[in-house]
Amino acid sequence: MMESATGLTVDELAARAGVTVRTIRFYSTRGLLPPPELGPRRVGRYGPDHLSRLALIEELQHQGLTLSAIERYLAQLPPDLSAQDLAIHRALVASWVPDKAEDATREQLERRVGRQLTEEDLDRLAAMSVLVRTENPRVFRVDPGLLHLGTRLLDVPIALETILAARTVVIEHTRSAARELSRLFKDEVWEPYRDGGPDEEEMARMKSLSAHMQPMVVQALVTAFQRSMKQELREWFGKEDEAGRRDSGPQTRPE
Repeated sequence: MMESATGLTVDELAARAGVTVRTIRFYSTRGLLPPPELGPRRVGRYGPDHLSRLALIEELQHQGLTLSAIERYLAQLPPDLSAQDLAIHRALVASWVPDKAEDATREQLERRVGRQLTEEDLDRLAAMSVLVRTENPRVFRVDPGLLHLGTRLLDVPIALETILAARTVVIEHTRSAARELSRLFKDEVWEPYRDGGPDEEEMARMKSLSAHMQPMVVQALVTAFQRSMKQELREWFGKEDEAGRRDSGPQTRPE
């Protein structure tokens, strides 16, 4: 088993993030990365937040942002964001990058994720659409936007069947939301032109409006989902705590 994402040296962090040590040191001098924790013999140790921040920087670069623009973007983020929060930011950024996949051998994939991958791990990553097996059993088509998230989920004690069921739920509900939102957009913007149809200039305006709406819709969906999940967890844990108090409370004897 390779090094986990906790307590990485700068060389291990570079290997996990797919960048050079020189790049990490450069980002650090520009304030894009927080300083590492100093371990024994004053060796810097990096954690999941550094890895997530590097992944976010990579996605911002793919979007064409300059270094100055990336600095401004990161400066607006709260300084205490967790690795999970940074991963959400990266997912929002990556959602506007055209679908892309990269070919990787098993060895290249293991170096990138920083761990050895069993056949069960590969099956789980395939179930999460992180990778697709090719005719060559040693080569995979990998979605880099999902790779870090999928790798973290490998350590979550969830059965493969549960992952597949969760994926089905997400796909069904997101398609349903997209269908309803598209219908609303169509009724509000397109229907007034149903008879004659919009002219070329008006069509361009509607396409532009749609493009500008997409980021706002995604952000609204993510925010609503986060709040709904927090509410569900509060209610679930509240019921568990209440049940625990009843079970451990004083027992009265009948008269």
